[in-house]
Amino acid sequence: MGPPDPKRRFEEIYTAHYPDLLAYVRRRTGSPDDAADALAETFTTAWRRLDDVPEGHDARLWLYGVARRVLANGRRAETRRTELAVRLRAELTVWAERDGGARNAAEDDPGGIRAAFMRLSPDDRELLSLVSWEGLDHEEIATVMGCSRGAVRLRLHRARKRLARELDSAGLDLARYGSRAVALAKGDV
Repeated sequence: MGPPDPKRRFEEIYTAHYPDLLAYVRRRTGSPDDAADALAETFTTAWRRLDDVPEGHDARLWLYGVARRVLANGRRAETRRTELAVRLRAELTVWAERDGGARNAAEDDPGGIRAAFMRLSPDDRELLSLVSWEGLDHEEIATVMGCSRGAVRLRLHRARKRLARELDSAGLDLARYGSRAVALAKGDV
């Protein structure tokens, strides 16, 4: 008789303990989606560490321990997200007060600019966001996107050109964005 089949052993563990684990996580989560996520993570851990899962009744206890840690990690992550959201709201409030109501192009027509941006492809939006919002240079973007710096430069140029055309077609004054924006919209660049 050869070594035990890992897939078969996992299926036996899953079948034997799924109902108990589902009840365990459902009683400790706020939604069916959270329960499903915790259960999936618990059994994913069991699969990855199948050799560590004890035999028989002790397997259920081991799975409870894993589920307990998965749920604790989820609560910690949720706490971090909530704290981050509170901190970001506070920072945005400070920025708005510090600017003293100074107007910028986005405040003149936030809907038009946002609509023009959203009409771009997801790839163009991501590329422009990496440059403008994240402040990444071409080499850093190349690393993030998994391509060459030359490809980034070309894609960025094309994305800027498409954005300028979208802004122009929305009737927004491109001169306020500089002569390059006007040239991009006209296709001169």
